[in-house]
Amino acid sequence: MKNYCDKIALITGASSGIGAATARLLAEKGMTLVLTARREDKLKELTGEICKTGGKASFIPADLTLAEDRQRVHDSVLKRFGRVDVLINNAGMGYYGYTAEMPWRTAREIIQLNMEALVQLTLMFLPQMQKRGLGHIINISSIAGGLPNQGVAMYSASKAFVDAFTTSLYRELKGSAVHVSTVRPGAVTTGFFDTAQVVSTGGRRTPGEGGAISPGKVARRISWLLDHPRRVAYVPRIMAVSPWLEILFGWAIDLVGPVLLRHQKPLTIPVLKPLVVQPVDVHSGQMK
Repeated sequence: MKNYCDKIALITGASSGIGAATARLLAEKGMTLVLTARREDKLKELTGEICKTGGKASFIPADLTLAEDRQRVHDSVLKRFGRVDVLINNAGMGYYGYTAEMPWRTAREIIQLNMEALVQLTLMFLPQMQKRGLGHIINISSIAGGLPNQGVAMYSASKAFVDAFTTSLYRELKGSAVHVSTVRPGAVTTGFFDTAQVVSTGGRRTPGEGGAISPGKVARRISWLLDHPRRVAYVPRIMAVSPWLEILFGWAIDLVGPVLLRHQKPLTIPVLKPLVVQPVDVHSGQMK
């Protein structure tokens, strides 16, 4: 990735948070970006911001919980650019609360977005990368994948899947010019906590926000990985000790965790209306 200017990157979940911060940073380095997420207005705003500062970006609004939208993103990118050099699987959602209270619809959406979308997009673009002998897939995971806790059973399980999938794929590709990496951040100051609260039964607030890091810090780590491919990168780096916390202190988490969850008071929050996504032409950014 020494020459960013002739590289094409697809970033999912790019409307805010880690995805948006990564888009801004890679655009500054000269990479051509295709941004996708559900919120068309946010994507349009970010794309305009990048283009005004001399960057190159286009967007495709899509609901990646749907297989047909993933296919549409794939087909649109190939029609426009013919390839993807960097795939950043960043889109994800969470839930905080008792698993027994979680509606199946919410659990299914976590599976579809955190796991299915990541795998399908990887399977779509990886063969092309192998054929060209160039490419890098970066999957955004979480320390929760190796440090499962109360209230985030589905989220932790989905990130454990991402970790295992990425590790296996990394070992398959070892020695080739196609790389795959996983980024495992701690808490990040994004809209993730707000979304998790909205979808959680009773609106419980996820703990751990106090020590959250900025999306920009994660974006810089992603950029670093493109130049220094590794199987895994923690953000901040001290989080590399997190797997040992489960091994050495899992017994303490068993005792303290349930207490923390019980003390999270449910809040009254508005119910979100279902989002309807309209296809957008990647060439012009106009609604079809």
